[in-house]
Amino acid sequence: MALGLVAGTAVHAAESAPFTTERDSVTLVSASDAVQPGQPAQFGLHFHLAPGWHTYWKNPGDAGEPVALTVTLSGGAVGQASTIEWPAPQRLPEGPLMSYGYTGEVLLPVTLRPELGDGTTVQVKAHAEWLVCAAVCVPEQADFTLTLPKAPPTPSAEAPLFTQAAARAPKSAPFSATIAPDGVLTLSGVGQSSSRPVTEAWFIPDTPGVVDQVAPQPLARTASGLTLKLKPLNAFHAGTPLDGLVELHSPDAAPETLAIHAHPIAMPAAPIQPPPAMPDGWLTLAGLAFLGGLILNLMPCVFPVLAMKAVGLARGQETGHRVRGAMAYMVGVLLTFAALGAVTLTIRHAGIAAGWGFQFQSPVFVTAICWLLFIVALGLLGVFELPVIGAGQTAISRTHGLLADFFTGLLAVLVATPCTAPFMGAAIAGALATSPLAAMGIFLSMGLGLAAPFVLLAVLPGAGRLLPRPGAWMDILRQFLAFPVLGTCVWLMWVLDRQVGSTGVLLLGTSLLMVGFGGWLAILGRNRAQGRYLRGAALIICLLPLPLLAVLPPAGVVTHTPEASDATPYSPERLAALRKEGHPVFVDMTAAWCITCLVNERVTLDSTRVRAAFAKAGVTYMKGDWTNRDATIAAFLHEHGRDGVPLYVFYPRRGEGRVLPQILTPDLVISALTH
Repeated sequence: MALGLVAGTAVHAAESAPFTTERDSVTLVSASDAVQPGQPAQFGLHFHLAPGWHTYWKNPGDAGEPVALTVTLSGGAVGQASTIEWPAPQRLPEGPLMSYGYTGEVLLPVTLRPELGDGTTVQVKAHAEWLVCAAVCVPEQADFTLTLPKAPPTPSAEAPLFTQAAARAPKSAPFSATIAPDGVLTLSGVGQSSSRPVTEAWFIPDTPGVVDQVAPQPLARTASGLTLKLKPLNAFHAGTPLDGLVELHSPDAAPETLAIHAHPIAMPAAPIQPPPAMPDGWLTLAGLAFLGGLILNLMPCVFPVLAMKAVGLARGQETGHRVRGAMAYMVGVLLTFAALGAVTLTIRHAGIAAGWGFQFQSPVFVTAICWLLFIVALGLLGVFELPVIGAGQTAISRTHGLLADFFTGLLAVLVATPCTAPFMGAAIAGALATSPLAAMGIFLSMGLGLAAPFVLLAVLPGAGRLLPRPGAWMDILRQFLAFPVLGTCVWLMWVLDRQVGSTGVLLLGTSLLMVGFGGWLAILGRNRAQGRYLRGAALIICLLPLPLLAVLPPAGVVTHTPEASDATPYSPERLAALRKEGHPVFVDMTAAWCITCLVNERVTLDSTRVRAAFAKAGVTYMKGDWTNRDATIAAFLHEHGRDGVPLYVFYPRRGEGRVLPQILTPDLVISALTH
């Protein structure tokens, strides 16, 4: 009887009192019925999960939280969560998401080497936090305690649990692994044996956000092993190792899970080939780009520039001079489009997210273009004699006319980039997804569309007669056009405020004040003996603001919440959670520098009809602000075949999201909600 009581006490001491709910039962267990100083001791969190419920591995996947466990002994030894000897997880697909975790019964062991003081017993305390999920997720936590004697350890009644956990633990792979910058994982020496060929493989990363965990991982055999094509995400960095597990499936054998450390390799050098042919569908993309560039002329950012050139044509210039000016304007447009396309492609090739209008994410560029437009507005008002205004038969325009036309084309492209016309989204996305040669052709097609109206007006015989006769109205119109340009400056100041806050606006306002003062000095210098000196002083004062660029705060120091009171800030996790719960979601990807976005919001998305339709259908309005560079939003744009804003995607309660056109109307949005 005495021996039985002793044995019963030892068995009971190796397991704590359970934490029990209708979802699970959890205890702290020991592999031994005693603890001896200086010898390793194993403890573990033992889960019994109810049917349909699961908890999570160290990388929970697209949703969830890993188990956190802290074990403390009375002697001072501590086991942290990072020391959990994780068994191989199960893949738990949940609709459009993938999780990694455990169902049924599982033990999460930790190993400690206690240094114990006086006394005959050891008290083991553990604090654990975990998440259990089924149709809903419930966070749980508990404290566990068990007491063990100090003695030479012998296996406890729970020791078989640790043996089973060790069998489930991933073994180090006996083969080498490499990862390429494009996400190709190569496993050398795998699947070469005819007795156990690998028919399926799956890679599970140690950390989330590295690869798309739902995307297929196509398996291919090579002369030396296998390859898996992974889909990299934002946390994937070319040139760095990739750790994780690989599941190998073979016929008539249990799956094998192995731990790998994939070393980075460079992409193999491509053989020298003749210039690639234009891909299928290139003409369609080029046509869409041309139409988009054509429509850009009607956008509020471009129309004042085109109107300035039209005023110049109305002055009755000779045909040869008019045609040469139109050609110079077109060359300026095309070269600027080519430069923007080349920079965008170069940045994208370097692995940095960039799309149409990316330069407006730079506070320095926003400030510089605001200065330029302010000077143009002063020129329209007659403060400066600027050749870019198209002043007609002045000495300046006769001497520098072609150069002025060239820079007018450059200016037209720069101020056009915040606008996105219909047809441009597909064209730009196609350009950035094809070969560099085809991409440059698409960008140049867009430039041809932008330049075409003015070129046709200047080149076609008799087209000039469509314009009114020259007269005083031309000076009045030229001065009137200064005010849309000044309005653009106000808008750019607002963009800068959203990027860097009030400090940037103060610096920009100060610089515009100095430019205005320089203009006043230029006016004083007219028809005066000291005019040369005053104009020189005016030029110096206008250039003085340039050093302010160096002290502009970096973009992103100010975080703005969406302006609409019912808008939810975009995050992939929040979107996934809403879709999992069956909520319809309308995603609005926008930016403060995108005029098309702002017009759509004011005219359509903020209208009473659309907001009432959202409320009636239970739609969550989610807004992503791309004013400053944001890799998460860039990934969302790329996922939907876009490389710029605006982007509108409606996710119904069930089914895939639908991309809406870039120009919205209330009827179009309401129709999308109901069909």
